[in-house]
Amino acid sequence: MTNAAQNRALKNYRDRLIERGMARFEVMGLDMDRQLIRALARQLAENGPEADKLRSVVSQSIGAPPPKQGGILAALRRSPLVGADLDTTRPMTDGRTVEL
Repeated sequence: MTNAAQNRALKNYRDRLIERGMARFEVMGLDMDRQLIRALARQLAENGPEADKLRSVVSQSIGAPPPKQGGILAALRRSPLVGADLDTTRPMTDGRTVEL
């Protein structure tokens, strides 16, 4: 059973991670790869030019496609409502009266 101080410390630690843009996650792998995974994670967490290079090398070696830009715009352009001449204007009203 944890006490309130431990819970508060853990929450503060996780909040600081989030502020730094970090995420905590668990991966499954072989025991012999533990140090390799940790070294990769440490290098990527530094988020410098070497981390960018490492990301691109690892992504290319595992065949992961690079993230696409403009995915939402492309999805909207594929919409069946493209060119459907919809009237999206709203009528102007004075609103309701409110007694205070």
